[in-house]
Amino acid sequence: MPTAQLSEMVIAIFGPTASGKTAVAEALAEAIAADVVSADSMQVYEGLPILTNQPTRPTALVGIWPLDHEGSVAEYQRLAHRAVDDVLIRGRTPVIVGGTGLYLRAALAELELPPAPPPGARERWERLYDRLGPEGAHTALAERDARAAAAVHPNDRRRVVRALELHEAGGSLAPLRDRLWSEETRHQTLIFGLDVPKEVLDERIHERTETMFARGVEEEVDRALGRPMSKTASAIIGLRELTELPRADALAAIELRSRQYAAYQRKWMRRIPGVHGLSGERPPEEATAQIIARAAGA
Repeated sequence: MPTAQLSEMVIAIFGPTASGKTAVAEALAEAIAADVVSADSMQVYEGLPILTNQPTRPTALVGIWPLDHEGSVAEYQRLAHRAVDDVLIRGRTPVIVGGTGLYLRAALAELELPPAPPPGARERWERLYDRLGPEGAHTALAERDARAAAAVHPNDRRRVVRALELHEAGGSLAPLRDRLWSEETRHQTLIFGLDVPKEVLDERIHERTETMFARGVEEEVDRALGRPMSKTASAIIGLRELTELPRADALAAIELRSRQYAAYQRKWMRRIPGVHGLSGERPPEEATAQIIARAAGA
């Protein structure tokens, strides 16, 4: 495919954790004039490169926030749009790679994100949910935002709370959902989804977790815990487990959470409009060749 045509296109690579996204993105960047931009809500924090499996190759939006920074999708979206546009201005191809579905969509599209809620808002709505129970909290949501309530099951505590929080901030979960699953993007874009059979993915997650411990993730987390940490950074998979559990239990717990997160990512990937499937079992170079061939026909 002519370089000029590629330089006018954005390529996005999504997939579950341990599916090989980073390896494919880096192989693609070596094959064409491309720069990689991360769409990972954990890798955006500095100080935890082992725990968050940060790439060694220079990648935009990796390790840019200190651990005490309260991150938001709105802030990430501004940074991602600027990073993508800078790559295009230089005549190169932005390759957006990551497993955080909302971050990927924010990087690719113009999501109309509500303003940040006031401090303590989420905790207040969580208390209301617990006090009223699932049905009562869902009824409270329906009275405020009927469309959002129609899209959320009463037993889904996290999303009911989020919908109430969004309404208070002047937004709605329903319009955000509409934009999430549309095909609208800021630039001509091809989205590829890496998938791996569950049993293979589980084994890769096991190997990755053991490798993290061999590389010194416990010492890394000990150093990080000596610094102030935001609520969003505290949600990084592995932090709580390594803080509260003995070594063997922490390893097993991190592995379990990673498998659960991978299952969620696979569900998200199936809902991405226009996604082109790629086998994560093939060598990165083969996946790269498929991406280039597909882009040539776009």
